[in-house]
Amino acid sequence: MSSSKASSYEKFSDAPATGIPVNSSDPYYSHPAHDNSHMPADAPPYHHHLHARAPEPWKSGLLDCFSDPKSCCLTFWCPCVTFGQIAEIVDKGSTSCGASGALYALIAFVTGCSCIYSCFYRSKMRQQYSLEESPCGDCLVHCFCEACALCQEYRELESRGFNMSIGWHGNMDARNHQVAMGSVPPMVEGGMSRNK
Repeated sequence: MSSSKASSYEKFSDAPATGIPVNSSDPYYSHPAHDNSHMPADAPPYHHHLHARAPEPWKSGLLDCFSDPKSCCLTFWCPCVTFGQIAEIVDKGSTSCGASGALYALIAFVTGCSCIYSCFYRSKMRQQYSLEESPCGDCLVHCFCEACALCQEYRELESRGFNMSIGWHGNMDARNHQVAMGSVPPMVEGGMSRNK
């Protein structure tokens, strides 16, 4: 029993530890220690690497703040709330809106440079949704246009179907409810009767 386990482990012992299943019958997969002579001349040497999606543009521009007056006013008067809502969605509920917003307000009060904290969330959000780094770097956008950047991120998440006022867990509950309702067969009003 142990010898058969050992032989099955030895078969895959020289495969790279990428977390991606390796199909030994794949002609494009090769290990540096293996001979690549069986592969076509134009084939890439490693087929197991994942390719990143091309960055896509933001759904709204950086200076389109007045397209959503409600979020614009909220961000102007209380940017910590807008930031907290964005951070909770980007962190997928691992931090609450209140905790992120309070930390943002504390950094703003102590250093006056809350943009240093918020620019990291812009970068994280861009990576999650494969968004372009435009019109310039994330830190520059937040340092010079903090309110506009927060409004743009808020609008982007809304355009992707998030209700910003209910947070991550509220959005997940709503989506799960929609999926459950979609899988339930329609109700038939009244009973079926058979006329003779």
